[in-house]
Order: sequence, then structure tokens, then C-alpha cells
Amino acid sequence: MDPKRMRVVIIGGGFGGLAAAEALRKADLDITLIDRTNHHLFQPLLYQVATAALSPGDIAWPLRTIFRSQSNIRVVMGEVQGIDRAARQVQVTDYPPVSYDALIVAVGSRHAHFSRPEWEDHAPGLKTLVDAVALRTRMLLAFEEAERRAATSTGTTPLTFVIVGGGPTGVELAGAMAEIGRNAMLPDFPFLQRQAVRILLVEAGSRVLSGFPPDLSANAQSALESMGVTVLLNQRVRDVGPKGVSLDGQFIETGHVIWAAGNRASPLLSSLNVPLDPAGRVFVRPDLTVPDDEWLFVIGDAAAVQDAQGHVLSGLAPLAMQEGRYVAAVIAARTMSGRRAAFRYVDRGTLATIGRAKAVAQFGSVHVSGLWAWLLWCTVHIFFLIGFRNRFRVVSEWIWYYVTFKPGARLID
Repeated sequence: MDPKRMRVVIIGGGFGGLAAAEALRKADLDITLIDRTNHHLFQPLLYQVATAALSPGDIAWPLRTIFRSQSNIRVVMGEVQGIDRAARQVQVTDYPPVSYDALIVAVGSRHAHFSRPEWEDHAPGLKTLVDAVALRTRMLLAFEEAERRAATSTGTTPLTFVIVGGGPTGVELAGAMAEIGRNAMLPDFPFLQRQAVRILLVEAGSRVLSGFPPDLSANAQSALESMGVTVLLNQRVRDVGPKGVSLDGQFIETGHVIWAAGNRASPLLSSLNVPLDPAGRVFVRPDLTVPDDEWLFVIGDAAAVQDAQGHVLSGLAPLAMQEGRYVAAVIAARTMSGRRAAFRYVDRGTLATIGRAKAVAQFGSVHVSGLWAWLLWCTVHIFFLIGFRNRFRVVSEWIWYYVTFKPGARLID
């Protein structure tokens, strides 16, 4: 790399970091992309890996392959330990410090258990491929164990899954588990009865998908219930243990709890020594920089970005991608702080799927649910997948499952 050129370091190969790096493809500068894994992950489809509908390779793509033809970038796989703002260096485990002139922090987030980290042992979350494969294994083993018990018992053997959190991840998980668990898998387990498989979705608020309009929330809940999901609203989790989960006024006995109730930004952000919000995100300025540093940008789930009304925007993939492109344009043009236009998010719509031919979508004042929303959801997700191979495989798996109700990734590692 040319020591005279501007050095740009990007921490994180998610949607924001990837968009920034690709937007700088033709810029006359040197980029270093650092990520703890070697791949870009399409997180919106993680739940389909967790429920055995897709394989891990269908939703991930190696970062080195993505940037193989981009001459101004190098990829470093490593764990970032800290950011030295005074020395303008990023500290990486088992790697020399990486110096920068401009830094883009796009480190994402992890699931949070309301300051009760001990709950994670009994209620794992879903943020990485490792999480998804572990959940898939737990689900498949749960069916095997339930089948063994049912085969040696004269009574009904219940198999209960509890999903905590009624946001998009929780709703999508609940719908997928209802379809795959109660419809696709039961024919392979002759001793299990359909009514013995219970999926419960627990939400502390008054409705699921609270980020959507009330009519779409109601449609989503109705779709879930038609699939056999029990939706428990206005129920806060009080405790999670090996025998089950305690809610307001009731205890649900189960060894299968999945956490989808909240996120917390990476602890790496604390090394920036800037104000953080309750979720650990950085309060960024209108140009997505931190206070007192015009070349240190924070984007994606790591940033608390406000809209025109002062509300913090939800951490969605389209938002992170728009932030990445905005930051890339500022860096490529070497625009100084006082001359930068403020970042403005263009909301092109929000979608959430519930199950086979069931979804909800909002495009401004237009609300869509059912088959047409599901087709839109499929089209959008296929479009954003990286690489033709991934698109082809995912479409093939979806068509196969739609026709046969036989998911193709039900292997226990």
C-alpha cells in the first residue's frame, strides 16, 4: 500500500462496512477491512438456518472473495481489542496495530438479556452463524429426545419452545418453527402428536411487531395464531433457568427458550470514550462522526442515529447500507466537517415474514399483508444476497420447501 495515500480502516464486514468498502472501490486510497470472521453474513435469513430451512453457506460469502477484484483493499481476519484515538491506530489480536487516517466503526451488536447474562445459558440468542447452527442443533435434538420419550410412554409427551421477543426476529422464528416443527418434521417422528408440539411467543408489549402500524401487527398475530403459535402479550420475563421461564404470574416448563428480545452494541465502543445510549450505541453527529473527530465514523447497529423528529432509527440493513455509502462519499471527496450535508435516511419500506405465503409490508401509507407481501419479501431478500450462487441456492431451497414441505438442512453436527 502507498504510504502517501489516505488510509481508511473499516471495522466490521456487515451491511454497513460492506457498503462503504464497495462504494470506495474506485477511490484513490488504501482500505483495510477488519472482521472477526472471514465472511459477510446475511443476517435477515439467520432464522432460516436456525430452523433448518437453509444451510449456513446459503447466507454467507467469504469477504476475500467479495473483494478479490478490488485492488485498493486488504482484508484482515482478527478480533479488534481497542481503538487508540490519540495514536490513530486499531489494535487487533495477534496482528500489528493498524494505522488510519479515517476510521469507520461498523461493529454491529449482540443480543442482550436485560443485564442478566446468566440467562444466556438457558435462552440463547441469534446473531451469528455459530448461534444459528447451535439453535438448529438444539431444535433437532429436542425432537429426537421427544420422540424417544413418546415411544416409551403411554401418555402425551409435550415439546414446548418459547421465543422471547415479538419483534421481527421473534415473529419470523415463531412462524418458521411452527411451519417446520409442526408441519414438515412431524411426519418423520411417528410417535409425536401434533398437539404435543407447542410454540409460544412472549412479548412484553401490547402487540407484536411494534415498529409496524397496528393493523399489520394484528395481521401478523392472526397469521401466527392460525399456524398454531400461542402469542402471550404484556408478559415480562422474570427469570430463565434450566427448567423453564418465569413470566408475570406464570411459569412455563421447558428446556427450549430462544431469546429475541433486545440487542446491545459491541463493548468495543466504550474504548472510544464518547457518550453512549442505554443500548451501548454511540450518539453520533449529523455526519455520523463522534464528537471532536471529523474522521471517525460510527454506523449501523453501533450508532444511535436520529431522524428529523428526534427518534432513534431502528438498526435495519437498509439503514446501515445507506450510512456506509454516505460515509464513503464523504471520505472519497475528502469533505471537511463544516461542509458536509447531514445524513438523511430514505425509508423505502419495511417487511417481515411470518411463514409460507404470509408476511407484512409497509411502504409509506401503503400496507400489504399475505401472499403479495411474502412475494415482495422474497424478492427483496434474494436481491440483496451476495453472489449468483447464493441466490440460486436459496431460491432452489425455497421452491423445494414450498412444494414438498421438506426443509433440506436437517443435519445434526
